[in-house]
Amino acid sequence: MSVTDTLGRPLRDLRISVTDRCNFRCVYCMPKEVFGRGYRFMDRKELLSFEELERLARAFAAHGVEKIRITGGEPLLRRDLEVLVERLVAIGGLDVALTTNGALLPQKAEALARAGLRRVTVSLDSLDDATFRAMNDVGFPVARVLEGIDAAAAAGLAVKVNAVVKRNVNEHQVLELARHFRGSGHILRFIEFMDVGATNGWRLDDVVPAAEIVRTLDEAFPLEPAEANYRGEVARRWRYRDGAGEIGVIASVTQPFCGDCTRARISAEGRLYTCLFAVRGHDLRALVRSGAPDAALHEAIGRLWARRSDRYSEIRSQGTADLPRVEMSYIGG
Repeated sequence: MSVTDTLGRPLRDLRISVTDRCNFRCVYCMPKEVFGRGYRFMDRKELLSFEELERLARAFAAHGVEKIRITGGEPLLRRDLEVLVERLVAIGGLDVALTTNGALLPQKAEALARAGLRRVTVSLDSLDDATFRAMNDVGFPVARVLEGIDAAAAAGLAVKVNAVVKRNVNEHQVLELARHFRGSGHILRFIEFMDVGATNGWRLDDVVPAAEIVRTLDEAFPLEPAEANYRGEVARRWRYRDGAGEIGVIASVTQPFCGDCTRARISAEGRLYTCLFAVRGHDLRALVRSGAPDAALHEAIGRLWARRSDRYSEIRSQGTADLPRVEMSYIGG
């Protein structure tokens, strides 16, 4: 049975974190000063098992979830992840996707595709090796991420590429990324730098507004707006006028999408967060491991979503009123 929150937003999308570990230390996500050598990551017993994750996924699907995205940390660090993919796909009626840094895709892409995965999103913030190594902060080279993208495509997976754009760090790479992926069949999406995980302090000086990104791209490769694929789609879509594909921009700082947000997330230890930016969640692991029947789990999820009122990005972005917005009709050709 479908459920809506206090603002009438349905529950349609679920992000499932399968690990809190990552082999990168990206400066906007898991910076070394926070996630350094002394940081305590979870023990394996603290993580939800694949069986527990499947049970939760079935409960969320019963409340209207249509799309599940597997995330981390870096999800491909979780051993035998293809087993979970197969379990989720077997539920039926779910669009199962994966977000990864791409480092392990050459080894894992074929197994994931055989398990039923159809889509993957790869993070790649720069094609300039020095810039990319600095942003992932572990010296990982661009070439190996590109190998992962090629491996995913060879395995039959649809590929999207996400690039977080940070002022005075990699904004010079916007055109280079667009030039590289134009005509490739892969969809490139640019994301405004934001305080993922509440570690960066919402510094507006670091933000390259999506409107600026679109204007830069349009001057080199003329664009035209494309309609959203569905309600709540976070990326604004643009097509190249010459037919070379499309790009997306995610303006979560200058144009937050809280009003249409249909997303929930489950952390690796089984806490439900009704906002992607939330720092406090609801413990579902205890309920799952208590032996409670499915009906109790369904009821708890429905109750938590029904009282949801999150508008984090809209509230935090009230100070960005002077930053330019993306207007879908401002480009004249």
